[in-house]
Amino acid sequence: MKLSYYPGCTLKTKAKNAEDSAIASLAALGIELAELPRWNCCGTVYSFAGDEELHQLAPVRNLIRVKETGSDKVVTICSFCYNTLKRADLLVTNNPEKMHTINTFMEEEIDYEGDVEVVHLLEVLRDDIGWESITEKVQVPLTGLKVAPYYGCTLLRPQDIAIDDVERPTIMGDLLKALGADIVDFPYATECCGSYQIISNPDFVSQRAWDILSSAVRRKADAIVLSCPLCDANLGQKQKELMHTHSEFKGIPILYFSQLLALALGLDPEVCHFELNYVDPQPLLESKELFRH
Repeated sequence: MKLSYYPGCTLKTKAKNAEDSAIASLAALGIELAELPRWNCCGTVYSFAGDEELHQLAPVRNLIRVKETGSDKVVTICSFCYNTLKRADLLVTNNPEKMHTINTFMEEEIDYEGDVEVVHLLEVLRDDIGWESITEKVQVPLTGLKVAPYYGCTLLRPQDIAIDDVERPTIMGDLLKALGADIVDFPYATECCGSYQIISNPDFVSQRAWDILSSAVRRKADAIVLSCPLCDANLGQKQKELMHTHSEFKGIPILYFSQLLALALGLDPEVCHFELNYVDPQPLLESKELFRH
């Protein structure tokens, strides 16, 4: 199976550990992610201004790129990219007048008609491959590894673009269970990490990070698992600060779900780029006899 793939900006730089491990894992599962040609930044944050079509040009142009490949479905890995593309598609699909305005403005592009399905990689793993099929391919079960799935905002809100139940999502936990890990349920799994408040209000993000991280630690999680590069940055970068302000806090590794998927499939650890993780997960993985050099 071959699927059109939109990478976004961050996965080409600071989050290569998410992208490379995902692409290698999907290949091992029989799916080729074909990167879109001439993709551009999705705009990162979905515009809340209902009358400002200009901010929808970037995501809609990427959906047009999908159409140009002859595909009607595009896969994302970054949660923010998923949220922005999905919401832009829904906006213009449900509002023909806005769709007409955007198509008229982008007169050199083919028209977008709301005919591209935006999906997250977790949905591909669940709906196109299936947990049982993934379990059959596991070479290194994540036995004894206690992980806390963290969803944050952008996979679940607003409700009409959610990839799972908004209040009690299980999709990431189901994947990790299929890989052999033990799932730690914690109350901050769907709470916002503070997002871009890290720029204007870093103290607020510090408090959010402490709430999320300490909650997972109290429930004996070995690591937090997520899919969003911004969540990864906020929860990862803040740990050194939190170790100074909370002497009892010793830190906790944060991993992309795709890194653990690659590890469980027995792929070369180099595709996981563990050196890019803010907190080195290798000592933990070695202690569980999961990391193979």
